[in-house]
Amino acid sequence: MTFQDSLCKLLSAFLLCFVIAGCSDSTSSSTVNQKDFNKIYPPANGGTMIDAMTGEPSGLIAMIAGESAASAIASNIFNSLLKYDRNLDLTGELAESWEISKDKKTITFHLKPGLKWADNQSLTSEDVLFTWQKVTDENTRTPYGSDFKLVVKAETPDPSTFKVTYDAPYAPALDTWAGLHILPKHLLKDQDINTTAFSRKPVGSHYYQLVSWKNGQYLKLTRNPNATQGQARIDSLLSRIIPDKAAQFLELSADNIDSMGLNPIQYARIFPARPELNKNIALYKELGNNYTYLGFNLKRKPFDDIRVRQAINYAIDKQEIIDGVLLGLGEPVASPYKPGTRWSNPALKSYPYDPAKAKALLKDAGFIDSNGDGILEKDGKPFAFEILTNQNKEREMTGVLIQRRLREIGIDANIRVLEWASFLGRFIKPKEFDVVVLGWSLSLDPDQYSIWHSSQQAPGQFNFISYSNPRVDKLLEAGRLELDPDKRMKIYHEFSKILLEDSPIVYLSAGYGLSAIHKRVQGISNPAPPAGIGYNTYEWYIPKVYARHEINEQ
Repeated sequence: MTFQDSLCKLLSAFLLCFVIAGCSDSTSSSTVNQKDFNKIYPPANGGTMIDAMTGEPSGLIAMIAGESAASAIASNIFNSLLKYDRNLDLTGELAESWEISKDKKTITFHLKPGLKWADNQSLTSEDVLFTWQKVTDENTRTPYGSDFKLVVKAETPDPSTFKVTYDAPYAPALDTWAGLHILPKHLLKDQDINTTAFSRKPVGSHYYQLVSWKNGQYLKLTRNPNATQGQARIDSLLSRIIPDKAAQFLELSADNIDSMGLNPIQYARIFPARPELNKNIALYKELGNNYTYLGFNLKRKPFDDIRVRQAINYAIDKQEIIDGVLLGLGEPVASPYKPGTRWSNPALKSYPYDPAKAKALLKDAGFIDSNGDGILEKDGKPFAFEILTNQNKEREMTGVLIQRRLREIGIDANIRVLEWASFLGRFIKPKEFDVVVLGWSLSLDPDQYSIWHSSQQAPGQFNFISYSNPRVDKLLEAGRLELDPDKRMKIYHEFSKILLEDSPIVYLSAGYGLSAIHKRVQGISNPAPPAGIGYNTYEWYIPKVYARHEINEQ
């Protein structure tokens, strides 16, 4: 069987699965189809919104978990000092106001009055100080500590004031305080934050509180009466854990969930072919702050050789991935920044597909086909390795395309797909892998110290591929200290240029965020503002006429 036959068979299987999902019917969906969900009602309180998650959180202390599944749930439970508004401008969350000293080294935050935790205890500056102490504690296994270790002094002049001083001006400072969830000192002060049961039974201060968590099935949140930001309109959020996108689509079609992230096939092929679905479900498309990449374990040979990394970069057809996997719903990337932003260096282009160049680089690195079997060898060992990825159909399909292109230049790559928790715990944290296909979600600030600086390679930190370049280290350090936006931009453009040449990863694509949300959920901004549709979920609502009468949490 040819590769083309294999790929067609794989794609057909995915399509068949989605078509079956699209053709599925049920009593609930038939009942729902009788309603006109295009009617807009005034805002109302109540109801339950059900979404689908592909992965289960490892815990709900985001600084420890370090994964998107944990952050997605925890961001409904915990507050930060600051947040980004619809236009991506910083505004206060727990902080009512803040001042920056004339020398740009000290920030003084003033908390809003009357803040409380969900257990009715007061939330004060002592909780903020405690959280800072934990995130900077050497015993705390977190990838986020480096940003906060730049604070040389943290103090609480009074219960409503938190003051931090840096040794030098730190450009991403405010952004970091918008990303740190504040934790309750009175519940965690005597516990090991790495292993505490609190991560499974958290007490927060935001719109919602966790009421139940059934392993492998769902997490349910209900409104927090003491929410520091006021009350959200929707009573309950139910996040069902459904690893397979096709299964999620079945549930969406049957009206058993209200929202999910779509893959390109569902967005571009299935929905246009099912007009009845469009009566009930709204689609949203926006270029997200993320990209997909192939990353090398630089501690393993031969990936410590830049010629090998560059050869693999030339061997992969990125446009083939965008067209074949994303159905054109994505863009090529050549830097770790969102295309079109000032931080993305417009002079950089992704490595072109050039198998001849790839073969020449591998030959220069000492790889030859000595026995004529089509697989390159060096020192008597065939060039073979394993590509690891998690249970994500797009990444699996990407792996198939990469595997084929590598085979054409004499590399034998096998694909292994793992469940997320196992993937993270058994392979990523202990660095027991050759190559991975994964994605990075990025903050709005361009600082990438925690991902690329050579000091960030300990277990649980983000530089798990073990990248080290002294010039990059200096640029990342300089970028954190430079407050002039234009000068800072030049620093990160140079950083991106070096990173592209070094090829510690192969940039594959920046895909669009594709969401499907049932029209019973109203109050969603469309078109999406700069911050995306999810910036004001607390204002979303479900009119009583559309609310479910029974929620199945099995």
